[in-house]
Amino acid sequence: MNNISVIGAGTMGNGIAHVFAMKGHKVTLIDISEVALEKAMATIDKNLERMLAKERISGDDKAATLANLQTATELNAAAEADLVIEAATENVDLKLKIFKQLDELCKPATILASNTSSISITKIAAATNRAEQVIGMHFMNPVPVMKLVEVINGYSTSKETTQRVMEMSQALGKVPVKVNDYPGFVANRILLPMLNEAFYALFEGVAGVEEIDTVMKLGMAHPMGPLQLADFIGLDVCLSILRVLHDGLGNPKYAPCPLLVNMVMAGKLGRKSGEGFYVYTKGSKDLVVSNQFLA
Repeated sequence: MNNISVIGAGTMGNGIAHVFAMKGHKVTLIDISEVALEKAMATIDKNLERMLAKERISGDDKAATLANLQTATELNAAAEADLVIEAATENVDLKLKIFKQLDELCKPATILASNTSSISITKIAAATNRAEQVIGMHFMNPVPVMKLVEVINGYSTSKETTQRVMEMSQALGKVPVKVNDYPGFVANRILLPMLNEAFYALFEGVAGVEEIDTVMKLGMAHPMGPLQLADFIGLDVCLSILRVLHDGLGNPKYAPCPLLVNMVMAGKLGRKSGEGFYVYTKGSKDLVVSNQFLA
């Protein structure tokens, strides 16, 4: 599987494209927005430059990686791919539309994978006529750094497809973990209820933003507090995953905290919007703690 297409040039899509291109695969990064593609390529270049500065790669490695990448704004650019990885917005209707089109465009042998963090692979596969070749490849953010890939089997995913994706993930230097297709899979089924509990602790006045994050960092050895992590993930993404868990499992413990719902409605989405539980300084990754939640 040397010819790879990645659908979606956002944070996850450009990271996935980066990793495949570094391992010698020819990668087509596809997005409807030319601006998004330009931003993605600039991000990949910057990340490679950082690796070069740390002497983790050579100048030749950087040049080869960039040479393996091309961009396109039309989905038919994926027609000759051996593996397509969809990393579009976490919207079920959009994903179903993309997979239906990919099924019609791509070669019969092409494997279609989704980087979805919570949406059913079985449901996505049902939009195609190749359900046995549809699978989940849930990479972690930031993709070039994080080792884990959740490999999610849909109801009809074949053993051959799973084995090929497991081997491909290992060849990328990742650690693939095979899981079954239930809401949230493993990572988000465990992570999001913890984040939601942190939202409730703030909502109910148990403690402030910094206090909650400090307890989890120093008391539980988490590298990042839950509220800062939620900002990093995107509060809209957190809300979407919690709703998938709540709808799919029917358990009230997964109901999103009202504070999270209100923040998303207000456009406070975390780091990507400049403000969430923390306020982020423009043009910098540094954060400034917001006092609006403190008594």
